[in-house]
Amino acid sequence: MSGTLYAVGVGPGAPDLLTLRAARVLGGVDVILAAASPRNDHSAALETARPHLRADARILRLEFPMTREEAPLRAAWRAAAEATLDVLDGGEDAAFLTIGDPLVYSTFGYLLRTVRALAPDARVEVVSGITSFQAAAAATQTILCEGEESLRILPGIRSAENLTAELARADTAVILKAYRNFPAIARALEAQGRAADALLASHVERPEARLRRGVREDDARPPYMSLVLSRNVRRVRRPG
Repeated sequence: MSGTLYAVGVGPGAPDLLTLRAARVLGGVDVILAAASPRNDHSAALETARPHLRADARILRLEFPMTREEAPLRAAWRAAAEATLDVLDGGEDAAFLTIGDPLVYSTFGYLLRTVRALAPDARVEVVSGITSFQAAAAATQTILCEGEESLRILPGIRSAENLTAELARADTAVILKAYRNFPAIARALEAQGRAADALLASHVERPEARLRRGVREDDARPPYMSLVLSRNVRRVRRPG
């Protein structure tokens, strides 16, 4: 019998912020699939999940290059999918680890589509995880949305003009991948009068976590695992 592929969200980075279901799945699978860059061996997701793994679980590293070129990306997705299917065809269950949630800006989406293309009948289950922006909101007691308010999740790689337009329509905005295009993000926030109240959060729920209010274009570029959380205080309805 073929094994099952589990996509497990391990949360923002703290081992005790996994769900009970995630911990149960991780404690039962034979193989752990850890996404990694060819440039280094570090996996934040693996580090977070390690306390919950079986002592004899095998770690299989899947490389996903940091590039936008289509050919090497497709080759990497196919190689990862084939390695995953080899595990499942051998009758073993495997868990693909993702920081945050497997369906929010995750490499799992690419793996899932490729696995489905190669083996449409493969058994796949997704275990939700707590996202970094939920953890940042909890740490700062920031209400994400209520009543008729909107919540927009934006990729920080967009242009300042696009981000400005999106912010104009959002009661609360989460800007992920904030490290890569930070000056454009800051300009968009300033254009909407939201820079002073914006929350810049890096390495949420990790020992090196940094959270502060206020974003400026001349700030140093934040670390890789960073986000901006902006609640439009001018639109928020006050009690009474």
